[in-house]
Amino acid sequence: MTDLPRRLESRHVDVPDLLVLARGSGAFSEMFYERSSSTLCLLEDRRVEKVIVGLDEGIGLRAIFGDKAGRTSYGFTNDLSAEAAARLARSVGAATGGRGEEEPPELALIRPQIPPWTNIEPLERTAVSAKVALLKRADEAARAFDGRIRQVKVVWRDRTQEVLIANSDRLLIADERLALVFMVQVVAEGGGRIETGYEAVGGFRGMDLFTETPPEQVAETAARRAVQNLTARRAPGGTMAVVLSAEAGGTMVHEAVGHGLEADLAGEGLSVYTGRIGEKVASPLVTVLDDATLPGRRGSFLVDDEGTPSQATVLIEEGILRRYMTDRLSVLKAGAGELTGNGRRESYRHKPIPRMTNTLITSGKTPPEDIIRATPKGLFVRKMGGGQVDTVNGDFVFEVSEGYLIENGAVGEPVRGAILTGNGPKILQLIDLVGSDLGWSIGTCGKDSQGSPVSDAQPTLRIPEIVVGGEAK
Repeated sequence: MTDLPRRLESRHVDVPDLLVLARGSGAFSEMFYERSSSTLCLLEDRRVEKVIVGLDEGIGLRAIFGDKAGRTSYGFTNDLSAEAAARLARSVGAATGGRGEEEPPELALIRPQIPPWTNIEPLERTAVSAKVALLKRADEAARAFDGRIRQVKVVWRDRTQEVLIANSDRLLIADERLALVFMVQVVAEGGGRIETGYEAVGGFRGMDLFTETPPEQVAETAARRAVQNLTARRAPGGTMAVVLSAEAGGTMVHEAVGHGLEADLAGEGLSVYTGRIGEKVASPLVTVLDDATLPGRRGSFLVDDEGTPSQATVLIEEGILRRYMTDRLSVLKAGAGELTGNGRRESYRHKPIPRMTNTLITSGKTPPEDIIRATPKGLFVRKMGGGQVDTVNGDFVFEVSEGYLIENGAVGEPVRGAILTGNGPKILQLIDLVGSDLGWSIGTCGKDSQGSPVSDAQPTLRIPEIVVGGEAK
């Protein structure tokens, strides 16, 4: 890991003095230093339309002050001269109402144990030409899949992020993260219809990802979905049993469950799970974790953006709500609780807030094929599309990008246009079969105008009764 403190020392930035200035008369101050490099490559209509390589560096300073309400002052700068940093710190501290008399904290750099899976060649060292070559391979594979393919878009996005976090509690800790996304979107036309297909892979990964999942595989999956929907009939509408495949990805757990378990929303009464710690909120078959320690996952890291070590947090245990995902401010406002390592921010320009990392419903004991056999009739969802949820009441709407009818306990013909609607807590209570498998999806989660890399997972699940929007009977 790069020796980040030396970068600030070389500019004569005195971190302990900044913390004193930023704290003012407050209870706590924090510095977040970040250096990030990124690459975006876009191939569309057989042409490389964009190649953007960026480098960003800056610091964010935060003070927490006031009573239990936990008021916050925050500022940032990409001018890392000693004078600019001190000026920013004085501005942040002034918002607390004054300046306290104290000695600068003594900071000693903590170096967390680095797990083997984080020792990846930074993607900034990989030639752009090598990245573009993968895009071209995916484009060719998608177009070769079927003559009805009309458009192909392939996107590469990577980011290498080095951070240093220091605070007035004498913490000084560093981390280095990688984030890679490779996405293919395909448009197919036939029979008077136009359909799209989409597939994305990525994580805390380097070029080794494409040994495991070649770009051609990603492209063919997207192309198959688009072509299949050209001939698929409209999904029937009504109330029916739905089996969510492990391949469907974790959209359900992320949207219908995860956001409601973030402590800021729960603490402000903006979650259907507010004040329900210790209550039964799901089927006894359902256990939900948030775990940033998992190897290679898109939401993984060593420490969060407040310096709290990553951990596996049990949110729901066998149907019982155990805890929320917290950051420092939400714990302060609640007057109780523990830091779960979920304080995250998009960059040094943003304040940390409670965010998911890798969120999953854990595997059960039923073989997935037995779940299908136990369902005489219904809808089998192989891949979820987009969705949205009202965290206050738990109501959700999710699109199905790849679905099939279940007929006589077997997966039958493909259908298109299905939409799942329901209430997250009620659906969690209804789940009656949980598979022994586990499937992952990746995404960038948006909240408070910030994006954070996340992964979601679930096993095959059966919901015996849910409203499916589709063709009227």
